[in-house]
Amino acid sequence: MGARGYPTKVSLSALKRNLEHSLVEATLRDVKAIDMRLATGLRPAGQPIHDMRLDLVVDRQLNIVSATSATRAMPYPGTCEQHGAAYAQLVGLNLLQGFRPALKSRLGGAQACTHLTELAGVLPTAVIQAFAGHVLDTREGKTDGTPPYQIDRCHALRRDGPVVKTHYPRWFVQRTNP
Repeated sequence: MGARGYPTKVSLSALKRNLEHSLVEATLRDVKAIDMRLATGLRPAGQPIHDMRLDLVVDRQLNIVSATSATRAMPYPGTCEQHGAAYAQLVGLNLLQGFRPALKSRLGGAQACTHLTELAGVLPTAVIQAFAGHVLDTREGKTDGTPPYQIDRCHALRRDGPVVKTHYPRWFVQRTNP
């Protein structure tokens, strides 16, 4: 029997709306190459099992100022898409400070859609990548002595490591062995 593909595509994008706000779009689309027998009936090959979208508007400090969701295809029509305005509970959260624990507390389990909530969990990582060098300072650091965002947030960018020593010498710290 030949190999079959079961692609699930996750897409994230960040688009600048104006000087103060950006739109963050996250989508999950799950399409099977074969007919799928679901509890609700047969889903023909090529028709999505899931097609979901989460839209956030964030400010320059990455505070969420607006959040909406849409479920366009789902395994249980008439129920899956009935999460209402649950994702509006993300408003006021900051993507860089305590986002994941707050997400789990507000929307975990049966409080909302598992797929959309899991999708929201990757938003901090995606937003950091999208805004690095634009909204997030990744070169010089702040005048108050705060280093660029990425320093000490990854093993490759630890203050006592070779990458920081070479590319960010101002922030390099020689550690002494205990």
